[in-house]
Amino acid sequence: MQTLTLTRATNLFSQHQHDRYLGLSNHRLCFLSVHPPSPPPLLASKRHRLKLAFVAKAADSTQPSSATTSAEKTLVPDDELTLAKVSFGVIGLGLGISLLSYGFGAYFSILPGSEWSALMLTYGFPLAVIGMALKYAELKPVPCLTYSDAQSLRETCATPILKQVRNDVIRFRYGDEQHLDEALKRIFQYGLGGGIPRRSAPVLQMIREEVTEDGKYCLVLVFEAKALKLSDFEKRQAKFTSFFGPGITAEVGKGESENLYEVRLISNTIPNVSSS
Repeated sequence: MQTLTLTRATNLFSQHQHDRYLGLSNHRLCFLSVHPPSPPPLLASKRHRLKLAFVAKAADSTQPSSATTSAEKTLVPDDELTLAKVSFGVIGLGLGISLLSYGFGAYFSILPGSEWSALMLTYGFPLAVIGMALKYAELKPVPCLTYSDAQSLRETCATPILKQVRNDVIRFRYGDEQHLDEALKRIFQYGLGGGIPRRSAPVLQMIREEVTEDGKYCLVLVFEAKALKLSDFEKRQAKFTSFFGPGITAEVGKGESENLYEVRLISNTIPNVSSS
């Protein structure tokens, strides 16, 4: 009897411990299963769509301004091949040396055509001499930067003198010390009273065709002058206007580098009047 009672008490105690363990487990499981409510799928998709639409509109609003700026400041490539851009010194020197080389080779029976060797030597020698002389007196063209809007106004708004200046400095010249030598000599008065020494003369480095803010054609002359100051150009601004005129206004300014100075020759021709 006592054994049975002890057995039942042991079973009740075990059942009570098992129930407590299950209760704690259930509470623990309930605590771990609690999560914050997630937003409905519909709201999440709407939020992503709104964000993408806002980014797309912001990107579209910046495209017209950049496209307009690039269209206005597009450089025109200078890939036109003309006779003025060919060096006659290189042609004469190359042709003369070729004739001399082949003529000597044929004369000593190293190359075929010995019957033509005397003729090739006769013409090859003077061609080589003329080519060397032209190469020695050669003045290379300066770079020219042209914007697309300025190119469209050149034919209608640029004066004949501005067109001539542009054409003269972008081709090979022979016998001149520098580009625009005669113009600079009269403007800066080399060796005269109130002038500058010839060794201090400015040197043309490049030209640029652009359009001013009020829509006028402008030819910019970029000079390098290590011995001059901006004031030396400013006090001769009227002389630039009178020499490259009529029909233009000259403006003087500082260049991008320390020794560079810009002379802006602005045409007074209004594009609207010329086009009508």
